[in-house]
Amino acid sequence: MADRIEGHGGDLIAETLKGHGVDRLFTLSGGHIFPIYDGMHTRGMGIVDTRHEQAAAFAAEAHGKLARAVGVCALTAGPGITNGMSAITSAHFNGSPMLILGGRSPEARWGEGSLQEMDHVPLVNTVTKMAETVFDTASMAKVTDEAFWTAGSAHRGPVFLDFPMDALFSRAEVDLPITRAMTLAAVIGGDVDAARGALTESERPVLLIGSDVWSNRAEEHVREFVQRSGIPAVMNGMGRGVLPADHPLAFSAARGHAFSRADAVIVAGTPLDFRVGFGKFGDARVFHVADHESQVARHVALTAGLWTNSFDDALDLLTGDAAKDRSDWVGELRRVESEKRAGFQAELHDERSPLHPARVYGELVPRLQRDAVVICDGGDFASYAGRFVDVYEPGGWLDPGPYGCLGTAPGYALAAGLLYPDRQIVVLLGDGAAGFGMGDWDTLVRFGINVTMVCGNNGIWGLEKHPMRFLYGYDVAAELRPETRYEEVMRALGGHGELVRAPDELGPALERAFATPGPSLVNVLTDPDVAYPRSSNLA
Repeated sequence: MADRIEGHGGDLIAETLKGHGVDRLFTLSGGHIFPIYDGMHTRGMGIVDTRHEQAAAFAAEAHGKLARAVGVCALTAGPGITNGMSAITSAHFNGSPMLILGGRSPEARWGEGSLQEMDHVPLVNTVTKMAETVFDTASMAKVTDEAFWTAGSAHRGPVFLDFPMDALFSRAEVDLPITRAMTLAAVIGGDVDAARGALTESERPVLLIGSDVWSNRAEEHVREFVQRSGIPAVMNGMGRGVLPADHPLAFSAARGHAFSRADAVIVAGTPLDFRVGFGKFGDARVFHVADHESQVARHVALTAGLWTNSFDDALDLLTGDAAKDRSDWVGELRRVESEKRAGFQAELHDERSPLHPARVYGELVPRLQRDAVVICDGGDFASYAGRFVDVYEPGGWLDPGPYGCLGTAPGYALAAGLLYPDRQIVVLLGDGAAGFGMGDWDTLVRFGINVTMVCGNNGIWGLEKHPMRFLYGYDVAAELRPETRYEEVMRALGGHGELVRAPDELGPALERAFATPGPSLVNVLTDPDVAYPRSSNLA
């Protein structure tokens, strides 16, 4: 029998969330959503408040990605919602399970010009799985439960609810939704037989492991599939670390060679977008395995497109008979991997001042713990992280994803630090990206988040400046202030800050930052003339 509850709208929402195991809410204070705070606070649930709604929303998104459970934020009406739009859109592109609870002007005065009166649903409708205004207090528990389930079901994504202020403050007595486990029978769609037959014939297959493998809790089974089939693998997004970087079948630097030489490419759990050459792999047969039919690529001539809510069962079906001997193929990739990594060494040990961006990673990578959580927020500087940082544990990598939004770092670090207070949390931050969320370094200080932020400070918008000069012979709107003292900002807000001008200063600065409790920022002056050697076509 369902439990009954009497209370205001915030009580009904909070009790429903508590039944789903939610223990924290990310927010920035606003009067429209006071009852939600009251409902959370009186039940002993955490309220994590930020300096800007973008940080609250990005924290909820990161919580969803890292915990593989729905992250929840509450945003006040009008500008509170619009300030969170970039994070909501990122969650849409990343498939992050996220519930946004919005304030809304009172329905009794709608149309009269109340403070922050705005109809949010049309704004968010195109980037959410569900968007609804809940006008009836007695429906708030039921609709919140439905929204939670929708956000957490494949293909995952953001869900938006807003509540008129007068309805949220009103009271009702209702039956609470019955909490149920989020388990489903395995469903697999697509031509499995064709996929298995073509894969069995292949001599040079490659597996690309994407974020949805992690989201669907399939990392152990994918490791078993790789071991059983002998198929080499590369990883992107939160697929990084599903195979530890030192696994004999894991490759990173040889990725381009693998894709150009493969006769079969299995892409599991990530879209065929610009990050993977839009799914064009020469003459290779392409298999796309997604967690929902809507995610299977339509712009590529696929050998097979499979959709499943169980990557485990789908990969079992693909494996077929005993694995072929592909040792020659694996050996070829290992040689290329070793050669390319050897070619990195000159940049990783470059002695120039200001520093070559790669030298930052030459000092940082040996100091990363095996289970570190690495967060990337930037353009060129973050791209170097993708090249040089190896990930050994699943759930140890956060980047902005295909939406490419800057300003994720404070919210992502906040969520990661609260989830993993004893793990090493490292942010790789471009100086352009730093400007998006500096105020929420204060939030990291207030909540005692143990995070080391390494800022690559070249005083330019590098991702724009160098290509514009190549195209036009000049650049505009691409300069930042040289040598801005970001570490002084961190110190002024109560954190630890270091400035690095020369290579021999960097290692000791990193050591001190890692040893200092709370947030630290190491501000590294890097050479603005160095352009990241980008090979991918972004559009």
